[in-house]
Amino acid sequence: MQYVAERFDAEETEILRPYFTNLDGPVFALVNLPEVVKGALFARYSRSSKSLRRLFLDEFVGDLDLTGDLGVDASIGLKRAEELYEKVFLEYGDDSVAQLGGVHLACEQASNVLTKILEWGRLMAYLEQSTRYIPYDSRLGGRYRFYRPAEVLDSPLGARYVADMDALFDDYAACMTVLMDWARDTYPKEPGDSDFVYKSTIKAKACDAARGILPAATLSNVGIYGTGQAFEALLLRMRAHPLPEARKYSQLMLDELRKVIPSFLTRVDRVDRGVAWSEYLAETRSDTAAMVARLFPTDEPEPRASVVLTDFDPEGEDKVLAAICYPHATMSEDRVLERVRRLGADERVALLRAYVGERDNRRHRPGRAFERTDYRFDVLADYGAFRDLQRHRMLTIEWQRLSPRHGYDVPPEIASAGLEETFVEAMERSGALYDTLALDFPEQASYAVSLAYRVRFVMQMNAREAMHVLELRTAPQGHATYRVVCQDMHRLIAEQAGHRAIAEAMRHVDHGDYALERLEAERAAEARRASS
Repeated sequence: MQYVAERFDAEETEILRPYFTNLDGPVFALVNLPEVVKGALFARYSRSSKSLRRLFLDEFVGDLDLTGDLGVDASIGLKRAEELYEKVFLEYGDDSVAQLGGVHLACEQASNVLTKILEWGRLMAYLEQSTRYIPYDSRLGGRYRFYRPAEVLDSPLGARYVADMDALFDDYAACMTVLMDWARDTYPKEPGDSDFVYKSTIKAKACDAARGILPAATLSNVGIYGTGQAFEALLLRMRAHPLPEARKYSQLMLDELRKVIPSFLTRVDRVDRGVAWSEYLAETRSDTAAMVARLFPTDEPEPRASVVLTDFDPEGEDKVLAAICYPHATMSEDRVLERVRRLGADERVALLRAYVGERDNRRHRPGRAFERTDYRFDVLADYGAFRDLQRHRMLTIEWQRLSPRHGYDVPPEIASAGLEETFVEAMERSGALYDTLALDFPEQASYAVSLAYRVRFVMQMNAREAMHVLELRTAPQGHATYRVVCQDMHRLIAEQAGHRAIAEAMRHVDHGDYALERLEAERAAEARRASS
């Protein structure tokens, strides 16, 4: 595996050793640190180009009082705990025990294809290095930051792969320089803004416009927090995945997790348990893909709207109203629903308003009655937007293989800055490399696809989750591409599903259009810093 190992001097090594399970690998767990410190590290991680260990040295060690931490022997009671776990878990089969031990795990230098595999599980927390705020024109170990699959590099296509990837990053770097100048000329600094706010906003604007050139092979750092049970489920899926990178990382992750919660992962590589589960997942995936290929031999993309509401319940609002009433009533649910159907328009409005309340901000969300109805959307959006929407794990999301087949859009900022020709040439290079790789390396071919290319995916969510997703992802600081997707979803809920009352309750969905998406957010962040 081609990982660029970091170098630490003797003093740094001495500082780091108690807190990280290894100092030379891309996957490692955090230990012997307060939970709030681990959370803060991961929070900072997503906006920094640094590795987690370097971030710890540069920005955290000086502010921490770690006196006495090293006097705690984490092995005390471990043997007894493992014996008890074996008895409870293996003898009695109580899976819930594995929900009680958690780990902060860092996965560094992972491709943007792998990050979507890592972030599949619902019951985990993730923070990922952002292409929106971190320029990717710098190099790591003298090389551009993209994943180099050994099986491709060892083939006759290896030199072509590296050359085309380097060219994509060259195009990205060139565009970033021009876009920064264009953004400064187009959006002059306003008198009340500090240099920091202005520079951060301009950089984000340039990154947003240029990121479509970056290939899916672009490296990212991912921080994960999860329970033993959640990590077990993730590893079983990764061990069954057809992408070699996923299988390699699954072993790296297992090795590090066993340094922290060994008992919770005993089943992962047992032949009769985890191995059998992974084989089952791999077999059903392969068989299903083969069957679909036979049933749909001419699977050509058809022209469709970018967001299509494919399924909803016409009685959804009635059912939400019934769910609102149910905890406060004494009759059965079917009778409550029957009574709701007879309510007058004013009564229905009053009932929903009482339940929703004023909602002074988007975090004031109504309760689980809004989970009574669902919406299923088929979406065609660029891979960059998909990456952000995929992170909403409580909903159901499935996506198709990333390829150039659905085309791309040229960002208006690219055209305005005079970079359209460069952008189009980069897309053509990306598509041609994909086509070449797909013949011998169908799984690895997706590495070549630039983030501007569209991918088709489905999102299914109840009304409560829709309220969260649509209000969050239409906020002014959001990327323009996914803001449009979520604005379309909101309109379809109101107009096609006819759930106007539910759509109205989502009052913090923002249908505006903003030139400098990050400006107000940067101003607010500076105000918070000044008042703290």
